[in-house]
Amino acid sequence: MKRFLTLLLAIAPISAPTFRGADTEPAPEALTLNEAQELALRNHPRLAADQIEALIAREGVKATEAGFFPTLQAFITAADAGNENTRILAGSLNNPSIYDRTAGGLAINQLITDFGHTSNLTASSKLQARADAEKAEATREQILLNLDVAYFTSLRTRAVLEVARQTLTTEQLLSDQVTALASNQLKSGLDVSFALVGLEQARLVLQKAEGDAGAAQAVLASALGLHEMHCFDLADVPAPGASPEEAPALIAEALRSRPNLLRLRDQRDAARRYARAEYAMNYPTLSAVGTIGDSPSHDVHLPDHYAAGAIQLTLPLFAGGLYSARQHQADLRARMADEDLRDAEDAVIRDVQVARLDLVTAVRRLRTAEQLVRHADEAFRLAKARYGLGSSSIVELSQAQLNATAASITRAEARYDALIQQAVLEYQTGGLR
Repeated sequence: MKRFLTLLLAIAPISAPTFRGADTEPAPEALTLNEAQELALRNHPRLAADQIEALIAREGVKATEAGFFPTLQAFITAADAGNENTRILAGSLNNPSIYDRTAGGLAINQLITDFGHTSNLTASSKLQARADAEKAEATREQILLNLDVAYFTSLRTRAVLEVARQTLTTEQLLSDQVTALASNQLKSGLDVSFALVGLEQARLVLQKAEGDAGAAQAVLASALGLHEMHCFDLADVPAPGASPEEAPALIAEALRSRPNLLRLRDQRDAARRYARAEYAMNYPTLSAVGTIGDSPSHDVHLPDHYAAGAIQLTLPLFAGGLYSARQHQADLRARMADEDLRDAEDAVIRDVQVARLDLVTAVRRLRTAEQLVRHADEAFRLAKARYGLGSSSIVELSQAQLNATAASITRAEARYDALIQQAVLEYQTGGLR
């Protein structure tokens, strides 16, 4: 009876401090998912570059719209004819007479109509500016996805690290207990050997978990736009519970909301409007022109003041095939943009379906892992009791401990894999804002 009580006390659960390793870690910085997202968006250079590109495109719209407004130019001319019989006899089809004069004036030119050339160019530039804005939004969502994956991966490695530390503590305690029992001739040397094997296996698991956790912190720091590695105390996030919507609804949402698809649609429409603008180059241009000025010093043949106005019609008669070539080129670019959009839509439909299936699988795997942990913990508890009663070997106890550790690691991985898949599905449907 005394031997039985000694054995039972030796394997009974004992509270022990959690193993933390030899290295002293700096105090971690508290960080939530929302704070991490804001920090990543604020620090990422790619997003800043795309936003600047969108601003450049807006200035391009203003430059194109300038064609609707009049142009006003000022001229100052001082001429010395040399003698009153000066004539230009070659070099230009203009008035050959040159008079002494000093004059200044203004000339104005206002477009009346170019039959859609300028209006289509303006519409094309506006659509391209909107496409550049959608490009910045697509970059924003990609940054958020990368941040979410890095955040949840870091949480996953932290959870696995905690399991590894607890396992090492348990294995160390078991090894000490079995060694003490063996020294009292209550257990064999084989039991001690198995206990030491379990201890070293737990140490290997801990070392790998520590390495993975450090790598995950480095990846997270990079996703946050930080140049140096930081140690963060990440706030946990609830695991997804409900299954996602059906695929047709998710696909419809993705086709409606994905920034890259919106960008491609705007680029396609911009290409079509540009093709119309190129086609309008075959039509005439109607403008109103006017000039007014004064000549304070001039030849007696010239008046003191001058003013004139006209309606000018410019007809494109022949340009060596330039206009038709540019029109065909613009049409082909519009067709290419349409095909690019169709290809991207097919890819989005596929990616949404795959992401949904991955999330469904991840949620099911999480539920199964939770059941596995409960069964593995119960098996370990029973194996410990049987070993304490001497009705089983340490092999059974070691296997039960190994199963419990593997189940806990699987649950931790499944939980954060489900969160990662949820973020991926939100990204694929355009909902990661």
